[in-house]
Amino acid sequence: MTQDEIIAALRLQHVPHIGDTTAKKLIAHCGSPAAVFSDKMQYLLRIDGVGPHTLKELHNREHLAAAESEWQFLLTNEITCLFFTEPGYPAYLKHCMDGPILLFQKGRIDYSGYKVISVVGTRSITPYGREFCEKFVEEIAPWDPIIVSGFAYGIDICVQRAAVSCNLQTIGCLAHGLNRLYPGAHRRYAPLIEQKGGFVTELWSTSKPDRENFLRRNRIIAGMSEATIVIESAEKGGSLVTADLASGYHRDVFAVPGRVGDRYSEGCNQLIRRQKAQILTSAADLVYMMGWDLEEKKTRPVQKELFVALDPVEELVYDCLQREGRQLLDLIALECQMPVCKTVSTLLALEMKGVVRPLPGKVFEAI
Repeated sequence: MTQDEIIAALRLQHVPHIGDTTAKKLIAHCGSPAAVFSDKMQYLLRIDGVGPHTLKELHNREHLAAAESEWQFLLTNEITCLFFTEPGYPAYLKHCMDGPILLFQKGRIDYSGYKVISVVGTRSITPYGREFCEKFVEEIAPWDPIIVSGFAYGIDICVQRAAVSCNLQTIGCLAHGLNRLYPGAHRRYAPLIEQKGGFVTELWSTSKPDRENFLRRNRIIAGMSEATIVIESAEKGGSLVTADLASGYHRDVFAVPGRVGDRYSEGCNQLIRRQKAQILTSAADLVYMMGWDLEEKKTRPVQKELFVALDPVEELVYDCLQREGRQLLDLIALECQMPVCKTVSTLLALEMKGVVRPLPGKVFEAI
């Protein structure tokens, strides 16, 4: 897609009261984004959803200036811009009429030939949810799926860290532009996610993580995946909205059952009880219901990145934990003769590689 066409698509995206559905109608009618802004614009009134006010707004040069500014941001930050008709655009999302006309992407994402599943849930993750997340990813790894989530607290970041640990692609779908990462506490995970996977959003660099943007983000999480899995959820929550959207796109929905009366199992139990989701007790359930058991597993060895290599500093800290057992952060730094800040970053790298587990009270242990 040429620069002029991308800028025209950005310009169309910036016009108020033109959503993705109407934008796609305009592009289909005119033949391209740039053609929408041709001199024969009066003919656009024939299109459902386009009235005189919208037609007048298309002439507003402010939208062109904004589009050119956003294009420069994309170029400067080496962000990939995917148009909805292009081959690189997520295949499943192409089938969603309200899917974004443009998707912005950063990292090393490769959609070709991969299964794509979304995993969502509560931000208030319980030990039960954490254990299920980690075990599920480990069990599903031989089928080498891309795991999509929202990069939020709780289930989202747990499943994405587990994916990195098992050397799977993972995509963080954001509710804001790619000029920031929210929540800020998760910035430390971004480099590891971008090494194998990355981040996507439909939102411009001017967008903030407002409530309505999270709701818009949920449809992308549901739309770009062949199945959506809810691991833990309260009676109400964004993960249930994502499940409803996935069902509306005629995608498979799965929910992990929990104990009756547990607050963060009520949403999942409700989905199962109302037959809005299939029950999921292990990765084997997903494999069977999706028909993946009829295929051969990936022949690549599925193992955590820790078995590939540790750098000398990581080896020093890991050997200390193996030798001393559970240790306080300060004692690890003292034993390894390293500044605390350097020790923290090294422990994080080891945690992401799956060789170290954090415990309450700034205590760590080797796995």
